Amino acid sequence: MPSIKESKILILATDGYERSELRVPYDGLKKQGATVKIASIGKTSIKSWDEKDWGDSIDVDLDAKDVDIADFDALVLPGGQINPDKLRVEDQALRIVREFVSSGKVVAAICHAPWLLVEAGAVKGRKVTSYKSIKTDVVNAGGLWSDEAVVTDKGIITSRNPGDLDAFVAKIVEEVEEGLHDRKAA
Repeated sequence: MPSIKESKILILATDGYERSELRVPYDGLKKQGATVKIASIGKTSIKSWDEKDWGDSIDVDLDAKDVDIADFDALVLPGGQINPDKLRVEDQALRIVREFVSSGKVVAAICHAPWLLVEAGAVKGRKVTSYKSIKTDVVNAGGLWSDEAVVTDKGIITSRNPGDLDAFVAKIVEEVEEGLHDRKAA
C-alpha cells in the first residue's frame, strides 16, 4: 500500500476543464506529498473554464500518447462540460482510462468526467455518481447511479460537482493508500 507521500498521480484534461475540479485535486494532492502530473492531447498548456468564461491555463507535463500507466498510482479526471466531451472522442485518452481501469489502480472522475468512464465501458454494474445532467447517460451505460457526494466502487471514485471536492480529494488519498483494487477490466 503506497503512502500518498510516495504516490504519483496523473490528471488527464484538455481545454475546457472545470477550473476548481482540476486545481483543487492538483493542489490538494501535492500538499499531501504526492507527485502530480498533467497529461493532455498534445503538450501545450490547457485553458480552464471558470464559472461563466475561460479561466487561467496550466502547463501540461505529458502528451497522452506518451503516458505509461505503470508510472502512476492513480488517474484523476476533472469535469466541466467541454473537457470530458472533447476527451471522450480521443483514442489516447480512452486508452489511458481503460488501462487504469484494467490495472486495478485508482480512477477518480468528477462532474461530467464519468462520460469518459461511460465511453471506456467502465460503469456497467458499478455504483457511480456524476453531475445530474449526465445521470441518464450513466444509467444507460449500465451504471448504478446515486446522488451522493462521493461514490466508490472497487477503487473507482466518482463525485457530482465542485461542492464535493473536499470529500473527493480525501477519498482519492484513502483509495491510493489502500493500493490496487480487484475488479473486472473495462
